[in-house]
Amino acid sequence: MTEQEFLEFWRNHKWTDPEPVHFRLYHDDAGEPLFYSHEVLPGKYIEVTPEQFALQNRAVRVIKGKLVHHRTFKMTKLVPGDSGTLCHTQDVSIVVEDQPGRYWKKKQNVIESN
Repeated sequence: MTEQEFLEFWRNHKWTDPEPVHFRLYHDDAGEPLFYSHEVLPGKYIEVTPEQFALQNRAVRVIKGKLVHHRTFKMTKLVPGDSGTLCHTQDVSIVVEDQPGRYWKKKQNVIESN
């Protein structure tokens, strides 16, 4: 391509406007965040600022279409149970298929503050 051809192309080309960049937080019906995305996807979302998008903060909630910082502390621990995963009686990290053994299940405690 010669310089003349390039200049002619530059003057005559129909440039398209760039697609706008979307900064979205998709959330469920309860306002809990599902994921942040630039894509246009089905589901409920709110527009967020580029700074909020960069943080990808999961400790937020969407309340009445607004982003609200929400602190949730979740603790999960293993507790003995009547069902769950059957483990060795002396070592919970060893999963067994038959007796003797002890069943363990996860228990989650959630503490919410705002």
